[in-house]
Amino acid sequence: MSTFDFGQETEKLLKWLGQYGKDPNGGVSRFLYKPEWVEAQKALEKYMQQAGLLVQYDDVGNLFGRLEGSTYKDETILTGSHVDTVKNGGLYDGQFGIIAGIIALEFLKKEFGQPLRNIEVVSMAEEEGSRFPYVYWGVKNILGIAKREDVEGMVDFDGIPFTEAMRKAGFHFRPEGSIVRNDIKAFLEVHVEQGGVLETEKKSVGVVQHIVGQRRFTVELTGEANHAGTTPMGYRKDALKAASRIICSIMDLAEHYGDPLVATVGKLETTPNIVNVVPGKVLFTLDIRHTHKDVLVSFSDEVTAKMREIAVNTGVGIEIDMWMDAAPVPMDTGIVDVLKRQCEKNGLSYKMMHSGAGHDSQVMAPRIPTAMLFVPSHKGLSHSPLEYTDPCDLGEGVKALVGALYELAYK
Repeated sequence: MSTFDFGQETEKLLKWLGQYGKDPNGGVSRFLYKPEWVEAQKALEKYMQQAGLLVQYDDVGNLFGRLEGSTYKDETILTGSHVDTVKNGGLYDGQFGIIAGIIALEFLKKEFGQPLRNIEVVSMAEEEGSRFPYVYWGVKNILGIAKREDVEGMVDFDGIPFTEAMRKAGFHFRPEGSIVRNDIKAFLEVHVEQGGVLETEKKSVGVVQHIVGQRRFTVELTGEANHAGTTPMGYRKDALKAASRIICSIMDLAEHYGDPLVATVGKLETTPNIVNVVPGKVLFTLDIRHTHKDVLVSFSDEVTAKMREIAVNTGVGIEIDMWMDAAPVPMDTGIVDVLKRQCEKNGLSYKMMHSGAGHDSQVMAPRIPTAMLFVPSHKGLSHSPLEYTDPCDLGEGVKALVGALYELAYK
């Protein structure tokens, strides 16, 4: 491949794009339809045009840059990621996939001319849910599965309605009954890992085979609040004692199952939360993830039974609410093979792996052949101003993307 320095060019453009929504407290805060979001999309629009791409927005604000195909004009290979960020996010999450796509298309056009199939890079409107309580707005509209009624009543943290924010930014809902695109034959998303596996194993690229499934629960234990000094241990209905036993049993069982299963109790609230009162109520969350549905279900069932058993044995009531049940999503084996082949062809140090976080690709994959590439995240940090990937690793990810797009669109 050319001696062009993909890494340095990528880092330069990431810093450029990071100006839009630069947070005075550090990092980037770029929320859906906010002025800085509009500015970022307009800046990307101009850059795509300068790169020689045909540029257009869809109804809701997804931005596309196209390299037109010569022969199979009804077939498109799509790459890209999301332009929105979390509050005080970093320079890499989401926008690396956009910048990598633009650089790849610009390079392919210069080196090889017109492809046989269309290649497009997309800057998706939203993925994070940072402004409104809704995620994957961008990709769901590309696929035609976003529902107007799901967002019409929503307001942001300042009380601004979703519809007003969208309209003020210059966009509107997809017309009812509008035709959904059927030309997208493959989707490749390049992303930072947001974990520490690649850095720990000293690999420059990760080829993702699965995106984990997730189950999330809220568990409420109800005992009896009472005086800490006058209530003997044997008379107590201590909700925190029950919660402690339950949480330890969950973690022990998760360690027994082993990788890639992970279980996390991330939030715990105790009532009345007073130093000299036996806790009468405890609420905690449980997040469980695995790459295979049967293991996810088996672990969840085993944990649920154990929680109920401990509650009975400690004399407290229990309510278990599973409010999220997202199935694992496998990547397309054919495109995974393409990525693996390109890593080997270009002498890249790579690892076959899974994604423990959610991405636009998990929404795309059940409908369109999809695969993902990861590059390392320093110390596993993400959703943080401290997010960082070495330019050399950025460049290796772009090289793999260039090779895969060439194989899919030029042959």
